[in-house]
Amino acid sequence: MDERALDEVRDELRRLADRLGDLAYDELRRAVSAGEGERPDAERRLARARRAVERAISILSSRGADGE
Repeated sequence: MDERALDEVRDELRRLADRLGDLAYDELRRAVSAGEGERPDAERRLARARRAVERAISILSSRGADGE
């Protein structure tokens, strides 16, 4: 496997995870400013998406875990 290409994908995923985190934080800030008492659904979805991307980064970062 081309390790350089894999590094680029991991870097792109890290940027995406950071962006999702920023969007989730913005949504929380919006909800607090609006006086909402509940955690917004949009923030929950963004947080779940971020965790999924972080899992993908972890999978791509592990070496030999899947028998390769």
